[in-house]
Amino acid sequence: MTDSDPGPAAIPEPGPTPAPGRGSDLYRVARVDGIPMSALVAEAPEPRAVVVALHGGATTSAYFDCPKRPDLSLVRLGAAVGFTVVALDRPGYGASAPWAAGMASPARRVDLAYAAVDALLPSRPRGAGVFLMAHSLGCELGIRMAGDKRGADLLGLELAGTGRRYHQGSVDVLAATKKPGASRAMRIALRDVLWGARSLYPPGIHGGAVLASAAPAYEAEARTFSQDFGAFAERVRVPVQYTLGAYESVWSPGPEALADVAALFTASPRVAVNEQADSPHNLSVGLTARAYHLKVLAFAEQCAVARENAEPWGRDARASGAVPGPGPGRGGG
Repeated sequence: MTDSDPGPAAIPEPGPTPAPGRGSDLYRVARVDGIPMSALVAEAPEPRAVVVALHGGATTSAYFDCPKRPDLSLVRLGAAVGFTVVALDRPGYGASAPWAAGMASPARRVDLAYAAVDALLPSRPRGAGVFLMAHSLGCELGIRMAGDKRGADLLGLELAGTGRRYHQGSVDVLAATKKPGASRAMRIALRDVLWGARSLYPPGIHGGAVLASAAPAYEAEARTFSQDFGAFAERVRVPVQYTLGAYESVWSPGPEALADVAALFTASPRVAVNEQADSPHNLSVGLTARAYHLKVLAFAEQCAVARENAEPWGRDARASGAVPGPGPGRGGG
């Protein structure tokens, strides 16, 4: 992330804002302090763990349930392989949009997100625990949640589609669109930066019209989060995986960029990096979304195993030879 993180997965045109996800068979709403918090939820009967997914800017939880392509859906894949998945509409999005004015405080958004998960899964099994994943501007909330004292109970954290340095080809466009009265041509240029090549997406997805949502006003300030990114990364004490698409067009991709962000998580017991082959910025709606989601779920499984082996009964089992000892603590993917 940087001070001018564009955040949005799409730049919606003025006018009525669609509510992607609301008509889904997975759509749920639960109230937190009187505020309706919505999500797409797919439950496994006996979940290995719970995956909570946080979308980026100017979209909703529908980002994790690719329209007309259930084979690319994180929510449906996760449940199919044994995870309960909660794709949360971040505070100020979805059903909570009318209450966005009261969500300017980052601490308030963290509290709402944690409480929403509890309200959406009351007394439901969580398996080994909760694994958190976030994309683009959703990483602002994700890293705050992981750095909060409650974050120590998370299984792990996946961050994707963010960074510390812009892609060389996006710098001028991003700077121009920050200025008031950006032209339509410049908005189109920004769309192309955020989405990259059309060939990396299923038909009808590039540009994000089917996923677009108005963004709450607080996100203008949230995009300055990079000023504190390192400080919050230092507070994260659970395993972290950081992913960029090989065709990332907003942030600088490649090994150096991956290592730059990974190095911030000095207190994490393990930091893995992942350059997702043939993938764009919007990883969860690209043609390679299934491959990416499988890698995230595999990392969540590794975190679940690590949590189990850290318990006293797990240590006793290793001592007796029932399970192998732990591998290296910190390393790549």
